[in-house]
Amino acid sequence: MGNTYLWVKIIHIAFVVAWMAVLLYLPRIFVYHANVKNYSETSDIFKVMEKRLYYYIGHPSALLVWASGLYMAHALGLYDWLIAKFFFVILLTIYHINLGKYLVKFYQNDNKKTSKFFRLINEIPFLIMFVILFFVVIKPEFNFLELLYEL
Repeated sequence: MGNTYLWVKIIHIAFVVAWMAVLLYLPRIFVYHANVKNYSETSDIFKVMEKRLYYYIGHPSALLVWASGLYMAHALGLYDWLIAKFFFVILLTIYHINLGKYLVKFYQNDNKKTSKFFRLINEIPFLIMFVILFFVVIKPEFNFLELLYEL
């Protein structure tokens, strides 16, 4: 593998860190936002923070994670551990999209979720990240697709 692969790997790691920061911090902002009154100055400040974090950091980071990850998968080949990793990255992407839906609800002053709900879902990306790190570091040998099929 040449220098290009290593540069893409650096980009991948950097933007995984940025994307995870968004996935971990945005629900924490939602925790505080859920406790303020709609149409208040504080609510408006949270809306700006949420929008900038999600659209200006979250979307580009997720896109670069996917692009660099697919490039590296093409260069490496599809191992079972990598297929498993992609499955969990898809779950993170679904989580990311759902955060966008909550953001829109806050923006429309129509949030019905409690701060407790956002505290709870705030743990999801950490757990998924831990599983992804397991696959990346350990690289277990098993047939992930067969395992999914049996479930």
